[in-house]
Parts: sequence; C-alpha cells; structure tokens
Amino acid sequence: MAFPPDACTLIVKYVSDSRSTLVALCTVSKRFQVPAERALYNTLHLQGYELTTTVCRFLARTPRLAVLVVALSIYGQEHDTDTDNDEASSEESSEEEDEDQDEQPPDDYWKALGSALQATTRLRHLNLYLQGRSQNDQAWILESCTFQLRTLHCDLSWDANLQSFLATQSKLSDLYLSDFQSLTIAPSISTSNFVPKLSILECTFSEAAVALVPDRPVCRVKTCFTHSRLEEKRTELQILVAALRQSKKRLRALDIADSSYNADFSLELLGRITSQPALCSDLRYIGTLVLPVDGRQRLELYGHLMRLPQLRCIEVDVSDWDPPPTNGPALRALTHELRLYCSSIASVVYVYEFERHLVKMERHVAVYDEDAVTDNLWREV
Repeated sequence: MAFPPDACTLIVKYVSDSRSTLVALCTVSKRFQVPAERALYNTLHLQGYELTTTVCRFLARTPRLAVLVVALSIYGQEHDTDTDNDEASSEESSEEEDEDQDEQPPDDYWKALGSALQATTRLRHLNLYLQGRSQNDQAWILESCTFQLRTLHCDLSWDANLQSFLATQSKLSDLYLSDFQSLTIAPSISTSNFVPKLSILECTFSEAAVALVPDRPVCRVKTCFTHSRLEEKRTELQILVAALRQSKKRLRALDIADSSYNADFSLELLGRITSQPALCSDLRYIGTLVLPVDGRQRLELYGHLMRLPQLRCIEVDVSDWDPPPTNGPALRALTHELRLYCSSIASVVYVYEFERHLVKMERHVAVYDEDAVTDNLWREV
C-alpha cells in the first residue's frame, strides 16, 4: 500500500537534514520523489571550482530541477588549511593563500555558473562569496537572469552589468555590496524604481547608502566612513544623515564603522542622529560608538542616549580603557550604568581591540555571554 502524499511530505520533512537520505527517497517512488527533490534542491551551498561547475552544468541542462532552487550560495575555491597551524610556516602559507585567491577558475566555470543562474528562475536568495581580483569582475553572469531576489550578498565589482541587473530586482529587500561606484549610465540608481523594496543595506562604502537609501523603505544600514581626516569625515557624516532622513521608513538600525574611533567624533555623530526625530524615534540599534573614559564625556553620551526611547542594543568601543573592562564584573557594571540613563537597552556589545563581548539583560540581570555571535545583531534587533 502506497503512502498518501501528505505522509510522504511529512517523512521528507522529518529527514530533511540528511541529504543522503533525501537522495535515497528520490528513488523510492514517484510520491516520494516530488517532495524529496523539492527539499534536496531548495537550498544549495557550492564550494570549489570542480563541484560548482559540475552542479551548475547539471542545473542548466535540467530545468525541471533548476526551478526548485530557492537559495543558492557560491563560494570560491577550497583551501587546504593544514599548514595554518604551523607557526614556522605561517608567513609562507599566508603568501600561498594570497596566490590562491588570485587563482584562475577553469575556463568554463563562469559560463556554467551563468547558465545555471539563468535556469534557476525561481531563485529568491543568492550569495556570491568570491575572493581575488580575477573573481570579482564577473557581473556579466547575471545577464538574462529572470528571477526576482529577496536577498543578495554580492562580492562582485560594481559595473554596468551589476547595475543593470539590480535595476530588474523590484522585490529585493536585503542587499550586501562589497563594492560601489556611481555610474552615470541608464538605468540610473537615483530613481525610486531602482530596488524600490530595499529595506536592509550593507556596504563598506557610505556612498552606497547615500545613493540607495533616499525614496526607499530602508530601515537598517551598515556602512563605514570612507574618509579618515576629521573635516572630510564631518562632511561625509552630514551627507549620510541627509540621505538617511529621506528614507520612506524610520531608521531602526545604524552601524557605522570607522578606521579610527574617537570619543569626540562619536559624540558628534550621536548628536547628529538624536537631533533628527525621524532618525531617533524608532532606532533600535546603534554602533559603533566610543564609550568615553572621561566622566563628563560619558555623561554627555548618556544624555544623547536618553533621546532614543526605542533603543534595544548599542555597540561601544572601550579600547581606550585601562585596565580593559573585558571581564564579566566590569562589563556588567558598565551595562547597568548605561541602563541608568537608557533603560530600554537590552544588550550591549563591547569592542576591545577588535574582540567583541556581549552582555544581555535577562530578567533584570546583566549576563555576560562569552560565546555570543554579534555580527548580525543590527539585522535582528
């Protein structure tokens, strides 16, 4: 007696974590084949030139299965990290890795990837994790793609091909860019029809936020100051704040990195944000700010934080503190001090010399979470 379709679907869902079991179920019967193939091809993570080329060729010549792919992640070549633990050869292995990053993929690698992308017409999430100069200038692989993405992580260099592709993405809401430049070509990125649904933007170039935030519902931004000189950075901040004010939605998260953190400029930045009701009324996350050692400056920072009624998480740099407040008691004490002035704060990320420490409030108790991953808090709060 054959299993009913609903039972087959439940069984496939139960074993969906085992790809080998899903492959086996595809051969059991037609009733198992349909849900098993849907689960097997829904999300693909491809790493290494040979594997990626083989799978992409298969998808290109099998449209029936290619349309089942909803999420696709492409990684560069796999690296042998055995020598990484050998301290004597660490410098040599580093040089070898740099050479590997520029290693050219097989001649048909990009062609196979481009053909697969054209076949995956129902793709919704695309991650292109690429390394090396030779791998970034390949945005032509997105030509003739008809899918409508919801999220895109793109390590490709910004060029006319990438700009033309993004102009077709009317439903894209979450975008990561490793490169950006303003090209005076059609279609223009300044029009509101260019990625009109964008709500989350991450790019190390603040120019990307200036160009893509206005007239779009962007509410979460992660970027970095391009300039290092104070006067140039002030001008950059002024332009960035003006762009953030033009978003169609109120800002919820703002993460701005800097090449050199300074307490005075952090106070200036926070003052700019809190002086704009459109930016501070719904802000849930802000960083990275310097937590001043000086008591008066710290009180000034707390005064600005009192203007953020919805703030849930803040990231502060404490690299200037001596001794460093990186132990549990010190971090908990600083968290309680912060909450005296901004009681809505539920978690604090402390950065000391690039090491990150998270303290969370649990039932009015500050808990130091040593194993926490904080990279995506700005997306989640």
